[in-house]
Amino acid sequence: MIRHLWAAICLWMLAAATAASEDVTHKILEFDDLEGWNFDTHERALEAFLVTCPDLRDPDWSSLCALAQQNPDAKTFFELFFRPMLIENDSKALFTGYFEPELDGALSPSARYRYPLYREPEVAKVANPWLTRREIETGDYMNGKGYEIAWVDDPVELFFLQIQGSGRIRLPNGRRIRVGYGGSNGHPYRSIGVELVRRGIYKPHQVSAEVIKNWVKRNPQEGRELLFHNPSYVFFRRVDQVPPEAGPLGAMNRSVTAKRTIAVDPAYTPLGAPVWVEKKGADPFNRLMIAQDTGSAIKGPQRADVFFGTGDAAGKAAGMLKDPGRMVVLLPIQRAFATATEPYQ
Repeated sequence: MIRHLWAAICLWMLAAATAASEDVTHKILEFDDLEGWNFDTHERALEAFLVTCPDLRDPDWSSLCALAQQNPDAKTFFELFFRPMLIENDSKALFTGYFEPELDGALSPSARYRYPLYREPEVAKVANPWLTRREIETGDYMNGKGYEIAWVDDPVELFFLQIQGSGRIRLPNGRRIRVGYGGSNGHPYRSIGVELVRRGIYKPHQVSAEVIKNWVKRNPQEGRELLFHNPSYVFFRRVDQVPPEAGPLGAMNRSVTAKRTIAVDPAYTPLGAPVWVEKKGADPFNRLMIAQDTGSAIKGPQRADVFFGTGDAAGKAAGMLKDPGRMVVLLPIQRAFATATEPYQ
């Protein structure tokens, strides 16, 4: 999910020109319209907001960031200087989850740690597409050229680390290093879950990351071939500037916060904006979160990916989330009234 902030902002600005043709509506709500607003811990949202708001250059946002840095009462701050904006089109709301994997690994190979994480070769940066996943993992091109960052003990977990795009490696001495997205081979992503459904092994509602992992591990030969079904391959880079105890970098190149950061479609939701999330389904919650990340599968004004944190427990929780609900963006007052498409009552 790593993207450059200004690229995302440009995408948002370009998409604004086509929003009218998509029947996108912008309706200003009252804070009383937000289910559970009075019961949230707004201080946590303000803390997350402060992580990324200094990077917002628009005067509307930079002035609010300066106020937020004066340690105001969090709930009062949001109510005084923002207006809730419901942005919708014909698509239904959908919330999913993501997390930062943590794998066991080492900085040198051994009988246990046999599966390398690679940095991107120069040739892969100019060739698009480059070698497939199968060619990279079974061929000799990468061998002995110093592209390895670390080695891990589980090829299936490594595959899902590539899908997440970032993670931590727990070394034998207990130290942890963080890796982030460092490029790709340019081949399109093909879903392993969709392929299992196509083969008749599972029904669509049965498929999750844990189900896929368990099937591949139970069927090592067929499982390896199944992973090759996805020709896309992700390279990594060391992210040493981020302390291991902090969250991974999001699209704004700042650490994201567990259960307070969401990934959004910046064509509709400006990065850095507070977003009120009303998640329905199993284990519903109402929470003020901050739009600090993006994702290739996150498309539409009512689509968000909730960051759950690092490790196995976070991964299981994230993998189970696929629920409806509603998200309402908090915009600076002047911007809210300038973009409203329905009369404010």
